Amino acid sequence: MNSQQDTIYAHVTDQITDFQFDQRVAGVFNDMIRRSVPGYAQIINTIGDFANRFVTPQSNIYDLGSSLGSATLSIRRQIEGRGCQIYAVDNSQSMIERCTENLAAYVSDIKVNLLCADIRDIDIKNASMVVLNFTLQFLPTHDRDALIKRIYDGMLPGGILVISEKLFFEDNHIQQLLDEQHLDFKRSNGYSELEISQKRSALENVMRPDSLNVHQQRLTENGFSHFSVWFQCFNFASMVAIK
Repeated sequence: MNSQQDTIYAHVTDQITDFQFDQRVAGVFNDMIRRSVPGYAQIINTIGDFANRFVTPQSNIYDLGSSLGSATLSIRRQIEGRGCQIYAVDNSQSMIERCTENLAAYVSDIKVNLLCADIRDIDIKNASMVVLNFTLQFLPTHDRDALIKRIYDGMLPGGILVISEKLFFEDNHIQQLLDEQHLDFKRSNGYSELEISQKRSALENVMRPDSLNVHQQRLTENGFSHFSVWFQCFNFASMVAIK
């Protein structure tokens, strides 16, 4: 999946608008996420490993907030011959268009249904696996419980939910420490102070991370029997919940 270099915030902008997953972002998304999210490649690869372990024949898989399709591709490679369908959903038409191109580059017997839609409107059913890969944090906080409940209700017993998120820490010292580590990570990947500052301003109103405790409480209160963090690097984590 080719991508141009991310220079969206490389020049001084008089007015910073809220971050959007538009055509500009879709064009540089692979570079942006590689340089911004520590461990992203490991998360994507392991999502495929989870699919191999948990996806059952003739079931559905949902990639909610599928962006360019990295998680969908990772899943699809691991479940050949099981007669499943993947529903890859994103509300950005630009992301869906590029995802279509990425999926077409690989032959598979697994059908992928690409939907340009709001994930809050998707009917989850017969699901052995659902993925929210850096998606939940962009929903209004009051909508998150309802989505998790709908996912749980539509999952098969033993099904797995994978949630990857940036975390908020209730301990201010830990929050500051891991935030600084993340900023150093971005600097080491070539982002300037201007780019870091302007992107942070753009994300301020649209991305609201939860704490780990909030994630665990939300999942257990909505029925999930098992929960754990399986990956964390600085203030980024990926979690699993099993029905």
